[in-house]
Amino acid sequence: MRDKLIKQLDLTGYIERFEGLLARPKPLFIEGDRSLHFRFIRALEEVEFKAPPKVRDCKDMWMRLGKQAVLGLEEIYEVVKIVRYFMYLKNLRIENVLGEWLAQIEIPAPIVDLSKMFDAKGNLEEHVDERLASLKAAKRQNREAIRQTLSRMLNSAKLSPYLVDRQIHYVNDEEALLVRGGFNHVMKATVIGRTTAGFFYVIPESIAKLKEKEAGIVSRLEEVYYDIAKKTSRMLGEWLKFLKFIDAAFDRFDHYQARMQMARLEDLNFVMPDRGEAIRLADFAHPALSHPRPVSIDFTKDVLMITGVNAGGKTMLLKSILAAAWLSKYLLPMKCDAKKTYIGSFKKIEAIIEDPQNVRNDISTFAGRMREFSRLFSQSHVLVGVDEIELGTDSDEAASLFKVMIEELVKRHVKIVITTHHKRLAAMMAGNERVELVAAVYDEKNQVPTYTFLQGIIGKSYAFETAERYGVPRNIVQKARVEYGEDKERLNELIERSSTLERELHEKRRQLEHRIEALEREKARYKELNDTLESELYAKKRELEAIYAEATKQVRMALKAKDEKSIHRQLNRAHKTVQKAKIEAPKRLESFAVGDRVKYRKNRGTIIALKAKEATIEVEGIKMRVPLSELKRSGNPPKAPKKKTVSVTLERSKATAGVKLDLHGLRAEEAIEKLDKFISDALLAGFDEVLVYHGIGTRKLAHAVRTFLKEHPSVKGFHDAPPHMGGFGATVVEL
Repeated sequence: MRDKLIKQLDLTGYIERFEGLLARPKPLFIEGDRSLHFRFIRALEEVEFKAPPKVRDCKDMWMRLGKQAVLGLEEIYEVVKIVRYFMYLKNLRIENVLGEWLAQIEIPAPIVDLSKMFDAKGNLEEHVDERLASLKAAKRQNREAIRQTLSRMLNSAKLSPYLVDRQIHYVNDEEALLVRGGFNHVMKATVIGRTTAGFFYVIPESIAKLKEKEAGIVSRLEEVYYDIAKKTSRMLGEWLKFLKFIDAAFDRFDHYQARMQMARLEDLNFVMPDRGEAIRLADFAHPALSHPRPVSIDFTKDVLMITGVNAGGKTMLLKSILAAAWLSKYLLPMKCDAKKTYIGSFKKIEAIIEDPQNVRNDISTFAGRMREFSRLFSQSHVLVGVDEIELGTDSDEAASLFKVMIEELVKRHVKIVITTHHKRLAAMMAGNERVELVAAVYDEKNQVPTYTFLQGIIGKSYAFETAERYGVPRNIVQKARVEYGEDKERLNELIERSSTLERELHEKRRQLEHRIEALEREKARYKELNDTLESELYAKKRELEAIYAEATKQVRMALKAKDEKSIHRQLNRAHKTVQKAKIEAPKRLESFAVGDRVKYRKNRGTIIALKAKEATIEVEGIKMRVPLSELKRSGNPPKAPKKKTVSVTLERSKATAGVKLDLHGLRAEEAIEKLDKFISDALLAGFDEVLVYHGIGTRKLAHAVRTFLKEHPSVKGFHDAPPHMGGFGATVVEL
């Protein structure tokens, strides 16, 4: 049944390629927790590994070991291959859920020792048994003796007249010489064959004796091999449970690695079956198509009815939906946008596609279809695909019958994909909220199918247009149009008009989505640019703070100086320090967009991606990431409305800011006004400490000054000046 569905869905080639990646044949289904298997497969994405060796099915070996049978050395080597591969995997030190699973597999010491008994080609190492080394050495010496003996004979002057050629011939795996009649006068030999030309294949008597000796050596070797196999089989029988466990683990990993290799080789993605029965495909490509047009379809309802143009891909859409669900069910990779694809879980997937007519069973097309449908009423949670649903009977009668049958199957949780050319059934089902209509789109202008689909409408079959396209005379097609009837043709026109409006709406929506995507990219780019500028601003602020800290330090040193010259000298130094704090306006980057032609140094290319301060451009097929500041437009720049620029200039006060203010003799109002301006100038100059003289007198002026300072937002604090700077008659203000 599985093979039949694979053939119906055109997945035979895909499955053959997949099974070629397995270490040994096995069912496609992985027994156990599917979500856990999915995690293991995804964990394998992070690992670079070599494929497992090809191994034979070991179930018969385990059964014979259980009966204390002796395995052959070639069978024992199959066990060694499995053990060695797990030792290799464990040495990879994988750090994820897969690594945790491998770490739990502890290989017993006797099994590890077994893996050291064979070389990479499956031959026993000589250290396994001391007899092996001597017997193999004897065999090699005997072979060399045979070679040298034959060589002497071929170069013998006595035998030369009887030799047909100077080659060693192999007859039934026996070394022989090709000689003429009369050879027995110079050499004793046994004839083992004869040519049509009358020549003889012979084995010299000396060679026969050496071969007899070799046979004795081989016999003794076989005895040693049997002894080793017997001892090893006894040991394997003691570890039979472990061998069955690691054999099952090997099959499990084989499932994972073959799927991962398939995904890597063909650039495929995995989609885990989810709860529910909804199906949403995004850019799915059927594996059987060499140049597929990706399919995106929303099949969240219970029934999907596909109508429209002949040869427009309706059947392939049906097969694509069923194939995607089947691949997901078996955790096999597929070509799709995995992030946007959603596939529900189904107990079974069935395809009613082929014509069931069978002369041998005396069954008609429609009767066969009814038999296939009757089986569905006893099932639930099944995904079914039905191609050409009204096949084999009157379409009007079939429409009523199938409408009732479909509605009943839906109640039994059967999800159905249907293709049909007949609009009656589609029209009858259109009002059902559980039914989704999809139409294959036809290009009226070029009169060809587009192999694309629109949801929500009934498609016209374009039978007349297809007939004309494939060479049916136009006058015959015109007669058919008349017979078809004007009222039905008007219905087709309405269907086509609806399809056209739907296509236009679809195209506008697609363009709008592209614009939204472009705006989102631009928004992300400006956010990145804003973050970059904020970082630069923060760094510049720290730099300015350091400069102003140095300047104010020099000012404080000036305040502490006793003579006027020293004060002016320190103030001049502070002024020079402040001059270093120049803020340059950032370079305005020219506005570019993806697709713009640009010049970078001597290269001309096209922008294919943009970031805040860099762009990716393509130059003669080579992609480069370059700074935006080094790009220039190549060709005509895009027209854009001129934008008004606003510049802000900060000018320093022409009046020189001082660090001392004398308020003697002023009324309180005048003093406060002068003090306010003095503090503002000091703040602009970057001073963090100034001195205000107000005298002692009646203390009114001092009180007014200190009241003002308490309320000033930029004043951090104030206190009486030291005795040498005015004492109680002056106040030191901290800004």
